[in-house]
Amino acid sequence: MVGSNQTSSTTAFVLLGLSARPTLEKTFFVLVLLMYLVILLGNGVLVLATILDSRLHMPMYFFLGNLSVLDVCYTTSSVPLILDSFLTPRKAIPFSACAVQMFLSFAMGATECVLLSMMAFDRYVAVCNPLRYPVIMNRAAYVPMAAGSWAAGIMNSVVQTSQAMRLPFCGDNIINHFTCEILAVLKLACADISINVISMAVANVIFLAIPVLFICVSYVFILATILRIPSAEGRKKAFSTCSAHLTVVVVFYGTILFMYGKPKSKDPLGADKQELSDKLISLFYGVVTPMLNPIIYSLRNKDVKAAVRNLMAQKHVTA
Repeated sequence: MVGSNQTSSTTAFVLLGLSARPTLEKTFFVLVLLMYLVILLGNGVLVLATILDSRLHMPMYFFLGNLSVLDVCYTTSSVPLILDSFLTPRKAIPFSACAVQMFLSFAMGATECVLLSMMAFDRYVAVCNPLRYPVIMNRAAYVPMAAGSWAAGIMNSVVQTSQAMRLPFCGDNIINHFTCEILAVLKLACADISINVISMAVANVIFLAIPVLFICVSYVFILATILRIPSAEGRKKAFSTCSAHLTVVVVFYGTILFMYGKPKSKDPLGADKQELSDKLISLFYGVVTPMLNPIIYSLRNKDVKAAVRNLMAQKHVTA
């Protein structure tokens, strides 16, 4: 174990990305660039629609606007770096820039975990207590719920990032990843990382296990309420108010649980295929999921579809 008074001698990290597979880099550059443009366009339109269309001035769409902002911030913190790594093999990134990128991506990811559970509570109240919905989910309730999600995610990121970047990195500075992903960075530390492992395990419980449990319980009550509705049309209408959120939850948590379910990554020697798989899973989580969110809500929510059409029509007229 390295002494506690040792400081890091590393001033920059080197991101490998897909430099070991150069034939894939140009293909992934085009794919990721196109998906990033879709993310900016889709989530940008959703944010504008939730602000400009009075029909969307409701808690559910307020949360949706926050989700879109999160997706834009998360991808912007990492995608430009990923694209640059495809063009520049063995991309060097300063220590401070690595810390900032890690902080932003960790903060946005943790915030989204909490925000999705807040959205589940909103759907629970809407379906199970529709008459009391305006009273329970008033502005004094849903604004602090969203703000609390942001605060919790940022505080968690401060803890995790500060603990990781205080470690001494006195040897290898090559990160076998697209970005400064925390598990990949921790592998380079020349000190005991048990505190980091424990801290990440606690964070996994708080930001993964508890929100997933909360969402599952909410949907158990929602499903029980829907099944008690006598008419098929009523059941269909009630479920349609939750289907978009449920789809986003399955995609988001399914990927993140698979990627971060274990607090410590174990890489057997020579496991090149496993490393490539981990990178592509991370890429899926970081790019594909934010791209799907606005598409899912636009396809499965009539109010959002109408608001987006009106917004597009207004821009057509003014143009």
